[in-house]
Amino acid sequence: MLDRLKQRWKVNELQLLLILITFAIGGSLTGYTGKKILNLLSIEKGWLWIIIYIIIICILWPLAVLLISIPFGQYRFFIKYIKKIGVRMGITPKPPKGGFQRLAIFASGAGTNAQKIIEYFEKHPSIKVSLIVCNKPGAGVLKIAEQAGVSTLIIEKERFFHGDAYIKELRDRQIDFIVLAGFLWKLPSILIKAYPSGIINIHPALLPKYGGKGLYGNFVHESVLANKEKESGISIHYVDEIYDHGEIVFQKSCPVFETDTPESLARRIHALEHEHYPRVIEEIVNLKS
Repeated sequence: MLDRLKQRWKVNELQLLLILITFAIGGSLTGYTGKKILNLLSIEKGWLWIIIYIIIICILWPLAVLLISIPFGQYRFFIKYIKKIGVRMGITPKPPKGGFQRLAIFASGAGTNAQKIIEYFEKHPSIKVSLIVCNKPGAGVLKIAEQAGVSTLIIEKERFFHGDAYIKELRDRQIDFIVLAGFLWKLPSILIKAYPSGIINIHPALLPKYGGKGLYGNFVHESVLANKEKESGISIHYVDEIYDHGEIVFQKSCPVFETDTPESLARRIHALEHEHYPRVIEEIVNLKS
């Protein structure tokens, strides 16, 4: 559970400890103060007491954890955390028009991951899928983009690798963050430098195993099965100049069975991708913004 929290909040062990301490002290302070206030109001315990107590707790808790977070050095984490809760509960107003964090999804194939990401952010208050970038004119992901009303950009190899890597088009569309979802070309360094810590990828294995040039799709699953691994999974990582090398921000495993084929293993991996990739994208973008 603690490892999952570290991945979800993108913090180290010390930060996680300080955050949990802040939660504990902030919660205790909130409960103590709430009861003191009710005692001053001289309200007898009953339904009215419970309702007022809940209201007081909801008001006091954000203030308490923010106050406690300051000496523990976690104010920045908690201010973002509380804002996120406010947006999800409809308390914090949606950002003004044009205030979205705009995503570009780079994809080369059928686009199942891209579809899940588009669906996840369809009504999101602050994150929007604004562009699908594809290197194959007939790819299924382009049909998904058309049906969802998302703009598309078809790129060609020479300009991508030896020109400006289409950075101008990305800037013109005000793209803030790039998500790779089955994109088979290695990104040129000029594009990576244009979006520092702003590009992530999902890999269908538990990196650092089974990563690198040529290890994608069923090639990964065939290698996992050939080596008789007991588990595989997904890795979400930042993109740098080396294949499947950037900092890993999230991993999730699944079992590998003796009866597995590359196709049956791929189905379980795809289920993990669809379940976790959109949520992890949301968390990373929110931390970055």
